[in-house]
Amino acid sequence: MEARIEVKPDVHFGKPCVAGTRICVIDVLELVRDGVPFERITKEFYPDLSVADVQACIQYAIDVLGVEDLHVATSA
Repeated sequence: MEARIEVKPDVHFGKPCVAGTRICVIDVLELVRDGVPFERITKEFYPDLSVADVQACIQYAIDVLGVEDLHVATSA
């Protein structure tokens, strides 16, 4: 999956994009959040993507959150 997502400083200011495109992971994730089916994303919104690319965007988000440490402070 990781070969499907790339981060290049000269593409969208270094935001993660689907490899070989200028399509940002966040843009794909927003469509998924809105309940747009994967097949519709690849046909109507981003015909250059495959369903596997959409899945890679989701996996990328999971991987990023999986290594991020959250520090929660308790209120007194």
